[in-house]
Amino acid sequence: MGFGPEDFQKATGVSRETLAAFTIWHDRLAEANRATNLVGRSTMNDFWKRHALDGFQLIDHAPQDGLRWLDLGAGAGIPGLALALAMKDRGLIASELVMAESVGKKARFVQTTIDATGAPARMENCRVEAMDQTKKFDVITARAVASIDKLFWYAYPLLKTAGICLFPKGQRYRQELTDANKYWTFDADVRPSQTSEEGVILHISSLRPKKGNRHA
Repeated sequence: MGFGPEDFQKATGVSRETLAAFTIWHDRLAEANRATNLVGRSTMNDFWKRHALDGFQLIDHAPQDGLRWLDLGAGAGIPGLALALAMKDRGLIASELVMAESVGKKARFVQTTIDATGAPARMENCRVEAMDQTKKFDVITARAVASIDKLFWYAYPLLKTAGICLFPKGQRYRQELTDANKYWTFDADVRPSQTSEEGVILHISSLRPKKGNRHA
């Protein structure tokens, strides 16, 4: 038996309205993915766990209202769309979520899906480096975008001093943390993932460049 929409609703406790919004996203993604590669086609068979729940679970790691979120390399909306729908379901009406994606076809898909689902999010079709660095974020997320070291390079100029990063990662996360430690100081809290025994969620705080790092 696979993990379907009913299992997702049971795992998250979302309302019927929120489940309907996730279903709209699923159906739109399945249709669009036939023509263009937005996500790996084989992964659509496990959408509700691998994409929907994997993104939704991040809301529990920064559940307070009034935060500014940024999802780097939003792709087909993972985890950003799932997070936006989670915020709406939880009544986090003072929070703001921005998704950044440089690939036009992906950004267009996300924007039209935001419109179709009523997700409280904003899409920016641009490279992360081109974003306004005076408008900082409390929480920055990214999934399957780059190594931790590269994610820090992207995130640091946009992160508030007391901000955090939430990065879902696979079994290579230890080596990636070791590599990142050459150029950055940070606190990393390794938390279990609901969707994979090998996967983790890295809760990164106190991110600072080391001496010699061009961000220093």
